[in-house]
Amino acid sequence: MTKFVTYARVSSKMQGIDGYGIDAQKHAVEEYAKKINGEIIANYAEQESGAKNDRPELMKALAQAKKEKATLLVARLDRL
Repeated sequence: MTKFVTYARVSSKMQGIDGYGIDAQKHAVEEYAKKINGEIIANYAEQESGAKNDRPELMKALAQAKKEKATLLVARLDRL
C-alpha cells in the first residue's frame, strides 16, 4: 500500500469561492488515494502565495514524507 502525505494550498480566500479551495483539493487527493488503495498518513494545508518561498506547511509535509518514506500528493501541480 502506498503511503501519502497530502499538501493543499490556496493563495487567497477567493480561491475557495472559485471552487478550488482547500476542501476541494482535499477531496481530490482522498479520491485518488482511495482509487489506488493508498493510505493518507498526514494532511497539510496553508494559505500562501505561490510566489513566496516561505511556506512552512509545505516544508513540514516534505519532511514527514521523507521520514515516513511516503509520497507527497497534491491535487494539482500549480498548488505545489
